[in-house]
Amino acid sequence: ESTHAIWSLFGHFWLDCVDFQPAYRPIHTVVADQIWICCVTVWVGLTGGIGSGKSAAADLFVQLGICVIDADAISRQLTAYQGVALPAIQAAFGEQAVFEQQLNRDYVRDLIFKRPEAKAELEAILHPLILKTILQQQAAVDAVYGLVDIPLLTELPQFRDLVQRVLVIDAPETLQVDRVMARNGLSRAQIASIMAQQATREERLAIADEVILNDGDLHHLELQVLKCHKHYLQTFGTV
Repeated sequence: ESTHAIWSLFGHFWLDCVDFQPAYRPIHTVVADQIWICCVTVWVGLTGGIGSGKSAAADLFVQLGICVIDADAISRQLTAYQGVALPAIQAAFGEQAVFEQQLNRDYVRDLIFKRPEAKAELEAILHPLILKTILQQQAAVDAVYGLVDIPLLTELPQFRDLVQRVLVIDAPETLQVDRVMARNGLSRAQIASIMAQQATREERLAIADEVILNDGDLHHLELQVLKCHKHYLQTFGTV
């Protein structure tokens, strides 16, 4: 899970990206030899703290054939090689902000450290671009439900306008720390610093419609994702 995403997302439920009118369209999905009919795709916000297993859960939903829109990946694409956000970033922060046609992350990171207000300036550039991309991707999906993987869903409530439900991948904090230490080699102090900048476990659970407690191995998580998947099909689909 990324801990350095700098962006916000704003949107509207069930809106068509072209004319922003309610987009109701019949959708047929065959599941276990049954036809499920849904008027629109229901979007579920997927979130969780560092080391919770959110990314692993997202991968499992993808394996089940569910569309997962990764907001963090969109943010990275906008500032990658020849990314569409680069001209505006270079105009705002100078030529050094872009190196070899991609974001000079070290330069921008140092700039934000020295001048914290630069973070808001960067967000002002990225916000509308991320929003446009997510809405475009949502409009292209015909399914009973889909996921939008939003790392900062709890920290920035306006993200919730993109989704109708919230799924939190939860884990005990001690287990989160152990996983990140094993995965990234960070010290406990470094991980504690990262977690202190994120929403608390209680804050995430407070916004959840569904919770997957990921306190076991990958197989245990897989079973819970499958159960949640079936629940969504039954809840959002009509036989």
